[in-house]
Amino acid sequence: MTNEQVDRLLEQALLLDDHGALARRLDALAQGYESGEMSRAAILMLAAEEWRQAGQPAAALDRYQSAIEDGGEVQVDPRAGIADTLFELDRPDEARALIAAIRAGDWNPATALTIAETLVAYGDAEAAHDWATEGVRACGPTGSGIRDSLLRTRYRIRVDLGLPEDDLDALLDITR
Repeated sequence: MTNEQVDRLLEQALLLDDHGALARRLDALAQGYESGEMSRAAILMLAAEEWRQAGQPAAALDRYQSAIEDGGEVQVDPRAGIADTLFELDRPDEARALIAAIRAGDWNPATALTIAETLVAYGDAEAAHDWATEGVRACGPTGSGIRDSLLRTRYRIRVDLGLPEDDLDALLDITR
């Protein structure tokens, strides 16, 4: 499976507004998948997101767990998706415990961005600001799309919190 093929599938689902059908297609693809541009775990992550969009959070949790068990390369730690889904299911204590576990281990800037956005969506701007800040710092000195997204997210959160500008805000000015 190529990234281009996945993009076409996602476009079709958006046009047809049928996330359930795409989730089922991705599930079927993941079952027999052996190799390609994407890992099986990445396909399972896409299926999980489509199940969430289709209003099936239990199926989404299952696919995120399958992505973890698969162990293949993914952009975002599947546990971040599980935490977001747990918040959606009104299980905030479990979600926060999972986020703490992610924080205690190895994580990447894309995971930090996902967690920051989740925390903002569920009313914890202070923790979201911390994640966005640490995510920017984890990006290193060179710019990237994730770094720019983290900087923009962090800026919005900082403004909402009424915090003063700092050195990281200057990096956002440079990226424009």
